[in-house]
Amino acid sequence: MTGTIASRYTPAMSNSARTRILERIRTAQGRGLSRPSLAEREAVETYLRRRPRGPLRPLEPDLVSRFRSRAESMQSTTELVERTTDVPGAVRRYLEAHRLALRGCVWPQLADLAWTQAGIELQARAAVDADLVGVTGAFAAVAETGTLMVVSGAATPASVSLLVETHIAIINASRIVAYMEDAWQLARDELGQLPRAVNFISGPSRTADIEQVLVLGAHGPYRVHLIIVTEE
Repeated sequence: MTGTIASRYTPAMSNSARTRILERIRTAQGRGLSRPSLAEREAVETYLRRRPRGPLRPLEPDLVSRFRSRAESMQSTTELVERTTDVPGAVRRYLEAHRLALRGCVWPQLADLAWTQAGIELQARAAVDADLVGVTGAFAAVAETGTLMVVSGAATPASVSLLVETHIAIINASRIVAYMEDAWQLARDELGQLPRAVNFISGPSRTADIEQVLVLGAHGPYRVHLIIVTEE
């Protein structure tokens, strides 16, 4: 697999329903176009460039260590591997260590990794109710908070990180940025038009709605494992 995992993202196309809604809104505003014109986009970019950032607290220079520390503080587990080709073996080790089935679903974007050779049965598709394990990449990660930034698309279905009990995410170390603002800037620079959904994942799903007792996995995965690829 060549290049970083995130480099293979392509901007997701809006679905037809959303397109029709935006067309009606723009028509009502007298703009008459389903998408912003070049002049409108440039005006937004100018506004964003001129708008100063708020105060940001200094972070330690090692963003990978900071990201791991924050992610683990929110009940995620992490592992470093050197190369992308090491990922299937790392996934298998994790599943075996937790006595989990060596099968599940994976983003179509990651279908060409050597899953079968590693003895794992991962189907490249969106998740269904029966899937217990889902393997995804990530567009970026935020060191300040230990958060993954995941964008949806045909090759990166959101259900693979949301419906399963165990979510395993792969992130290149070069895609770990310091702040949330940096992650949004990366999305604007690389994606152009934002996809249908952008999800931020900070550890396993949790709730404390009932008598303030923390329960993991209430609305999604209760186990999150992050594999960080250190190669450039």
